[in-house]
Amino acid sequence: MTTWIILAVLIGIVVYVIALYNQLVGKRQMVREGWSGIDVQLKRRADLIPNLVETVKGYAAHEREALEAVTEMRTRAAGVAPGDVAGRAQAEGMLSQALGRLFAVAESYPDLKASQNFSDLHASIDRIEHELQMARRYYNGAVRALNVMVESFPSNLVAQQFKFEKAEYFEIEDAADRAVPKVAF
Repeated sequence: MTTWIILAVLIGIVVYVIALYNQLVGKRQMVREGWSGIDVQLKRRADLIPNLVETVKGYAAHEREALEAVTEMRTRAAGVAPGDVAGRAQAEGMLSQALGRLFAVAESYPDLKASQNFSDLHASIDRIEHELQMARRYYNGAVRALNVMVESFPSNLVAQQFKFEKAEYFEIEDAADRAVPKVAF
C-alpha cells in the first residue's frame, strides 16, 4: 500500500511539473507574440516615414535638419538586432521624438497642413502609434506574466531546470517622455 501512495505522489509531482512547464512555454510564446506585434507596427510606421518625408520636402525644403533627423533615426531603428528589446526601445523612442519635431515643423506650413496627402500620412501614423501603444501594453503584460512565473515558487524550480529566463520590458528610455506635462491657462 505504501508503494502505491509513493507512486501516486510521484505521478502527481510529475503531472504538476509538466503543467508548470506547459504554462511557462505558453507565457514565453505570448511574449514572442507580443514582440512580433510590436515589430509589425514598427515596420508599418517605418514604411510610411519615407512617404511622409517626401511630402514634407516638397513644402519645407529648407527644414533639412528635421527631415534628416527622421531619416537617420529610421535607419538607426531598422539596424537594431532583432532580439535587442532595450536597444529597439531606445531607437524607436528617438524616432518618435524626430517625428514629433517633423510634425511641429509642419505646423508652420499651412499649405502642407492642408495637403490631403500629408493629412492622410499623418492620420496613418497616428493610427499606427495607437496600435503600437496597444502592442507594447500586450507585450509588457506578457513579459510580466512570464517573469512572475520564472521568479515565483514552485514554478521557478521548473524554470531554472529548463532554462527559462526573464524577458525585458519595452520601456521608454528618455526621462523627458515620462515627465508630467505642464499645463498653463
